[in-house]
Amino acid sequence: MIQWHRLFGITLTDFFTGTAYNVELEKDLSIKQQLLDVLVIEKHEGKVPEQIPDGLENMGKHNLMTYKSHQQALDAWTLDELTGHYVNYRKLISPSHDRLVLSEDFRLYGVSARYPENLKKHVDLKLLGEGVYEIKWGSRTVRIIVLSRIPKKKKNAVWNLFSAVPETVKFGFSEYQWRTEVSSVMNEMLLKYKAEGVIAMPYTVKDFQREYVLEHIHKIPADEVLKNFSADDRLKGINSNELSELIKKRFSKKEQKEILEMLQGL
Repeated sequence: MIQWHRLFGITLTDFFTGTAYNVELEKDLSIKQQLLDVLVIEKHEGKVPEQIPDGLENMGKHNLMTYKSHQQALDAWTLDELTGHYVNYRKLISPSHDRLVLSEDFRLYGVSARYPENLKKHVDLKLLGEGVYEIKWGSRTVRIIVLSRIPKKKKNAVWNLFSAVPETVKFGFSEYQWRTEVSSVMNEMLLKYKAEGVIAMPYTVKDFQREYVLEHIHKIPADEVLKNFSADDRLKGINSNELSELIKKRFSKKEQKEILEMLQGL
């Protein structure tokens, strides 16, 4: 199975598709391999996403993200690694050590499914909004985004998918609009949640989509639903007595006779 951090990166890649940002996954930033989970780089062309998920409102030209799933803890060592990635990456893209890219161009994010309890022992977490915190770590400010505490909103659907909270995950799947064809990734995510006992989810995306439609179809006007079906399909499930009663209600006696004669001739 694909690992959680890879699924997270692939989903963010999809989210930023067609925008002013390019996403790189597992960026190698050193001679001795050290991989940054996600790097989101501002491009010269493209548009900013219409709705920014909570916590990403302050994005810069270079956005470095470390991610921890519900099975992992975001702790002091994680942030030490993140700031180390920042130093290495800044050196890597700068013309020289004497001409470093401006520090203001960089943003650091610690994204975690779980609330970082152990981190509280080392630093105060300043609450910026529901599920979003900010800390000082060395010379850098780091945004901490706790996915299990992020509100269920359409703009947060990409976060909700990775919250590991059953109802929130389900909301994320129903609301997130995929930009690319990644049904295999969605299936992988559903399988992992089920295998790890986090949530009882259908085995396939098609199963999930069918369940979602059945739960929400009552919210759509009947005439809008019927537009998607042929005349033959609309009549399926209606017996002759029901059809006869329907004709009597909606047509005059003369019209009823003509319709019934026409139907008998079919």
